[in-house]
Amino acid sequence: MLGACSDEKVAVNGNVSERTVVIGGLYDITGGTGDVGTPYAEGEQAYFKYLASKGGVEGISLELKGKDYAYEIPEAQKIYQELRDKEKVSAVLGWGTGDTEALRQQVANDKLPFFSASYSESLKNLDESPYNFLVAASYSDQGRSALKWIKDNHKGSNPTVALLYNDTAFGRSPIEDIKAYAAEIGIEVVDEQIVDVRATEAQSQLLNMEKKNPDYAIIQETWGATATILRDANTLGIDTQFIGLNWASGEGVISIVGEDIAEGYIGILSHAMPYEDLPGMAEVKEYLEAEGKTIDDINQKFIQGWTAAKILTAGIAEAAKKHPDGDLSGEEIRSGLESLQDLDLGGLGAPVSFSAENHTGTEQTRLGIVKDGKWEPLTEYFSHKD
Repeated sequence: MLGACSDEKVAVNGNVSERTVVIGGLYDITGGTGDVGTPYAEGEQAYFKYLASKGGVEGISLELKGKDYAYEIPEAQKIYQELRDKEKVSAVLGWGTGDTEALRQQVANDKLPFFSASYSESLKNLDESPYNFLVAASYSDQGRSALKWIKDNHKGSNPTVALLYNDTAFGRSPIEDIKAYAAEIGIEVVDEQIVDVRATEAQSQLLNMEKKNPDYAIIQETWGATATILRDANTLGIDTQFIGLNWASGEGVISIVGEDIAEGYIGILSHAMPYEDLPGMAEVKEYLEAEGKTIDDINQKFIQGWTAAKILTAGIAEAAKKHPDGDLSGEEIRSGLESLQDLDLGGLGAPVSFSAENHTGTEQTRLGIVKDGKWEPLTEYFSHKD
C-alpha cells in the first residue's frame, strides 16, 4: 500500500495539454484515530492510483498530495496552509471533526471544497460551512437511525439507552442530537460515560453504567476504545446490547477482541465490507489484483476512503464538463459537486446527492451484526425518517 506517513504525491497521468487539479490530503496515521485513519488514507490514495492506471479523467491531470497530521489540530492547520499556498490545491480530502470544524472558516474564505472523514452534523450548516460536503450519513443521523432500529425491534417495555463516547469534538458531535431524538421517540437515555479514544481500560465506566442497567449502549469511538469497552463488558458479565456508530464498526474491532467477544455486536455499516458481492467492488478488486493483493489485504475503512475519493473525482469530472476552458478552481469544483444527483456507488455506500442548497450527501445508513467472526448486514440502507 502507498506510504501515507510522509509527504505524499499520487498523480493521475496526463499530458501537457491537460488541465491539472491538485487535491490535498490530511491524514491521521500516527495520532489518536490512526487505527481507522491509516486504512482510510490508503483507500484514498489507492483510488487515485487506480484512476491513473485507467487513464484518469479525460482532459484532467489529477494529483493527490497529503501528509499525516497525527490528529493534532494545530498541525492540521499548518499542513492545510501548506497545501493551499505551496501546492495550490483546489479541493481537500480531510479527516477529523475537530480539525475540520476549526478549518471550515478558512476553507470557506479560500473557496476550497472539503471532504472530511468527519460526519459531524454541524457541517450540514451551509451558512457556516459553505464548502464542506458530507459523503455519508452524519454521526447524528447514524445515531437517530440506531435509535429508530431499537424502537422498531425492541421487545418488551420502553427501551433504555446509555451513551459511551470520548471527550473530543468527534466523540461529542452526535450526543445532544441523539438525546433529543431519543426523547422525541420515547426512548430514555439513562447514562453517559466518557471513555478516552486511546483507552485500554473501561471497567470503572462500565460499572457505573451497569447501575442504570441500560438495554442498549451506543458507542462513538474508533476501533481501539470500542474493543476495550467490549472486552471489559465481557469480563464484567454485562449483557447490554452494544451498538457502534461507523468508526466503532469494522473488522478491526473483531481482530482486537476476538470473534467470541465480538459475536452479536451491532454497528453502523456506512460502507461496504470488502467481501460483499457488490458491483462497486469490481474496481477495487481490479486495483488489488494489479497490486498483487486480494480483498483480505484491505478492510471497510479502506473502502470508505476509496469511496470519498471516488465521489470527489465525480464532482471534478462534472466541473470539467461545465467549465471546459481554463483552470478548475475550487468554486468550479463546488459547482460540479452540486450537480451530482443520486450518484451510484455500486453499493460501496449509499447513493449521494448534492445541490447548491444542500451539501448533505445522504441521510441513509445501515446496521450490521457480527456473526461467526464476520460482519453481516442487518438492514438495507435506510433513514430514520423512513
